[in-house]
Amino acid sequence: MIDPKLIRTDPDSLRAAQRARGESEGLVDELITADEARRGAIARFEALRAQQKDMGRQVARASAESRPGLLAQAKDLAETVKAAEQETSQAEARFTELLMTLPNPVFDDVPQGGEDDFHVLQTVGTPRDFAAEGFEARDHLELGELLGAIDMDRGAKVSGSRFYFLTGVGALLELALTQYAVSRAVEWGFNPMIVPSLVKPSAMDGTGFLGQSAQDVYYLPADDLYLVGTSEVALAAYHSDEILDAEKLPLRYMGYSPCFRREAGSYGKDTRGIFRVHWFDKVEMFVYCRPEDSEAEHAKILDFEKSFIESLGIPFQVLEVASGDLGMSAARKYDCYGWVPSQQRYREITSTSNCTQFQARRLNIRARYEDGVGPVATLNGTLCAMTRMIIMILENNQNPDGSVTVPEPLRPFLGREVLTPSAG
Repeated sequence: MIDPKLIRTDPDSLRAAQRARGESEGLVDELITADEARRGAIARFEALRAQQKDMGRQVARASAESRPGLLAQAKDLAETVKAAEQETSQAEARFTELLMTLPNPVFDDVPQGGEDDFHVLQTVGTPRDFAAEGFEARDHLELGELLGAIDMDRGAKVSGSRFYFLTGVGALLELALTQYAVSRAVEWGFNPMIVPSLVKPSAMDGTGFLGQSAQDVYYLPADDLYLVGTSEVALAAYHSDEILDAEKLPLRYMGYSPCFRREAGSYGKDTRGIFRVHWFDKVEMFVYCRPEDSEAEHAKILDFEKSFIESLGIPFQVLEVASGDLGMSAARKYDCYGWVPSQQRYREITSTSNCTQFQARRLNIRARYEDGVGPVATLNGTLCAMTRMIIMILENNQNPDGSVTVPEPLRPFLGREVLTPSAG
């Protein structure tokens, strides 16, 4: 959440941020009203408590004749104090409830607009001209079936639509990607972690995933636990309710976990193959840092993503996401879109978000700085979402006979240079 002081000191900037996101400015006015009610209730309660303490002192000094009357007054005052305390609690709860629904204000220079208003910042690599090479590019599913690498039919039989099996070289390819991604992250100074895929509501809400993204979240009511859509959730909550040593910042973690998404709003979209599925595995980068260092750390994470994609020989574009398409926690977000030959367009394969102090405030993660204790900043970035990276490798490295040339960095992990069509 934001610094509550901004409600009083700079509400206009919050209104502007809401406009940029395409959200209601009225929420800011509701917060101003709730904050005034909260502070008024606190002031009344504190004044009554002061009276109560003074009354206690009077009773202690009172004579036997006057004590009964003072005790009666004290009893009445105690009831008034109790009511004021309840009013304060309700006002605090209402203010917090509204504050938790306010998204992170976007940076002023983020592109304005919605999903289609992103800015292309960079194009890296040149897509292959398959026509010039004399053959038509197959899509990843056709290639996956030829290679014995992807089984959608049995995935649907066992688990339903948007599920799959990675088999044979498909499974080996994911394991190779995982090993390569982890090795690169460790090389860059990230501490590797295998994190829980089930988390408490406090972790999910603290990272902002029970807001706009709630429809895509799987919930297990019998256990009051959520299946995460990204290991960002567990990595962010890892230091919840802690005070960190600022001298040790930045802390860089790399998380590996299965990820689960209902894809509730994607009916009819990308139904073929493994591009948009309900479950996939992912290697995620996460950083805790000083607030003033967050933009520099964001640039580093983006550079790591670009280096990883480029090393696999995948043509891609770097996009800055527009304000109206940002998630609740992000003040700025960059996406990398890889080239999909069968679709003749770029599609999202990684993203990285600067969440400034928003998640840290919600999760109560602070650091002890030179001038006192305050929130840290948090950032996240996808290094390798397995299914989408497999799509990119299969389609961009295919050969006329249906075989696929293995990118050079994966060969030591995969133990082969070419994936060949399955005989059976």
